[in-house]
Amino acid sequence: MKGVAKFWVLAAVIAVSVPTTARAEGYVSPWTGVQFANSVGNGRAGFGVNAGGMGAGIIGGEVGFGFNPSFFGSKNDFGNNTVLDLMGNVIVGIPIGGTHGAGFRPFFTAGAGLIRTQIDGGNVFRVASSSNQLGANIGAGAMGYFNDHVGVRGDVRYLRTLTGDVVNGLDLGGFDFWRVSAGIVIR
Repeated sequence: MKGVAKFWVLAAVIAVSVPTTARAEGYVSPWTGVQFANSVGNGRAGFGVNAGGMGAGIIGGEVGFGFNPSFFGSKNDFGNNTVLDLMGNVIVGIPIGGTHGAGFRPFFTAGAGLIRTQIDGGNVFRVASSSNQLGANIGAGAMGYFNDHVGVRGDVRYLRTLTGDVVNGLDLGGFDFWRVSAGIVIR
């Protein structure tokens, strides 16, 4: 029995160690940004991460997560309040300079997912409130690479909640905001 286990461990190590041709360009991009909304008079800081891959160099997919503490205002007025978004996006970008080494990639992205708002009380709102809603986002930006693995990324996105349901139709929700973000990108 020990011989069979050793065989499978050795086979797994060899399978993982054999170099293969990469077919997709994967990346992770932690970011920090500023959110602007009609309901909030000034910009609020937030942070998050985008992770994805570009298949065939032009079209890909990414998952984006954003966390925005004190989105609606100070803790004195609104208590602990946050906006969280988790989106699955399609990304379309043309690699200028190729997909390896230094280069530049302007991109367009759009997708859908979750927008969660939460207010835990404070002087203005004495009752806690939270909401999970379907949301959508659309945006554009660029990634610039210094070498094969490290670069910078910046983008502008519009995020909005959607109301209703798929059967009866989706309507534009009452909550929307813009985000301007910048960060590093590692591929």
